[in-house]
Amino acid sequence: MGMRTVGRTMEEPIPSGAPLPTALLEASAMTPHHEALARLLWHAEQRREPIEPLSSTFPELELWDAYRVQAIGRRLRTAEGEELRGWKVGLTSAAMQEMMGVDQPDGGYLLESMVVNSGAQLRAERFVQPRVEAEIAFLLKSGLQGPGVTREEVLEATQAFAPALELIDSRIAQWRIGIVDTVADNASSGMAVIGDWHDAEDVRVEELDVCLTIGPEIVRGRGDAVLGHPAEAVAWLAGTLAQSGERLEPGDIVLPGSVARAVPIAAGQAAYATFDRLGEVSVRLV
Repeated sequence: MGMRTVGRTMEEPIPSGAPLPTALLEASAMTPHHEALARLLWHAEQRREPIEPLSSTFPELELWDAYRVQAIGRRLRTAEGEELRGWKVGLTSAAMQEMMGVDQPDGGYLLESMVVNSGAQLRAERFVQPRVEAEIAFLLKSGLQGPGVTREEVLEATQAFAPALELIDSRIAQWRIGIVDTVADNASSGMAVIGDWHDAEDVRVEELDVCLTIGPEIVRGRGDAVLGHPAEAVAWLAGTLAQSGERLEPGDIVLPGSVARAVPIAAGQAAYATFDRLGEVSVRLV
């Protein structure tokens, strides 16, 4: 397929110290405590100043609280004109769960401004402490309503796959995250970089070998590192979204999680990944 995602090739950062958007200061009908935490994370993202782990500062927080904080953060951003483009699942491989010290997946959202094409040059200043993951992106042709979505239903609903890189980032200092921290922080999201799309009927994604290179560092993975099959992560996401009355929609892009461990990236470096059958994808920080 010759289709590509529509996205920008450059990301302009918001200057450090700039005033926060007006919508952030508006009164909310949500739980005040949850909104205060959403604003705290939004402020950390805008100023590129990481904060202490929410889980240690507020030890009473539970997973449900974290998803409420994330939902409020999304509402604040969409109030500023952002549009939802899709979703991401994180911590779906044993390598990433061990690296981050958690024992279950997490989910987050992708806004239109968070999705760019392969070859993008992104300003390093927009990130706090970025790392890169290699992932297999799904493009949905039909919706999925949880709970109870199966792997087979996900594959039937998928139009295409693409090689992808996710620049994950954390607004929590030194990546000292637990599951509550990463969920509240939109599953430690940053940017999604999408390569060329390929018809889903032609690809067995669980069998794909992947190689990610950043400078001298090379990591390798395989599609079935993601919960045994990347479609299982999409099914998990559909079930998780159903708990808050949401569903996956036609046209959504879904990142199902990394096939290997994440690798740090800094200004001046490029990340380059090759995928069996799907080709290559790259991004550079400038």
